[in-house]
Amino acid sequence: MLQVGDKAPLFESKDQDGQPIKLADFLGKGKKVVVYFYPRDNTSGCTAQACNLRDHYETLQKEGYQIIGVSTDSEKSHQNFIKKHELPFPLVADTEKEVVEQFGVWKEKSMYGKKYMGIVRTTFIIDETGVIEEVISKVKTKEHTAQILK
Repeated sequence: MLQVGDKAPLFESKDQDGQPIKLADFLGKGKKVVVYFYPRDNTSGCTAQACNLRDHYETLQKEGYQIIGVSTDSEKSHQNFIKKHELPFPLVADTEKEVVEQFGVWKEKSMYGKKYMGIVRTTFIIDETGVIEEVISKVKTKEHTAQILK
């Protein structure tokens, strides 16, 4: 997994509408970029996390943060998730698992003794030059904004 001080991968992918989304487009604009990786749309923890960011989106923007969510869900799944929860930020549809691999968050997990590959919930705060300033690996889904702003 990437660490504080590493250059963030300048990923290119598609957002929920199938439009190109590139990390480079968000850099150098006087804002930090929060790239948060989450396992699945419309699951309890992922919904709590997205809604916490939504509820504090205005504050995050005023404090100089741009939010981008990433999961391996499809564009259609992201569209439904955004519509259902009125999310004001883009979601990357990383169906090919390229972005999750670049950031090192696609790992072996286990539940009820069964092993499988999946996204380890992680948030990267990237400064305007593209350097990782902070990695939040113990995400508190209902208090995520506070973790970012601390």
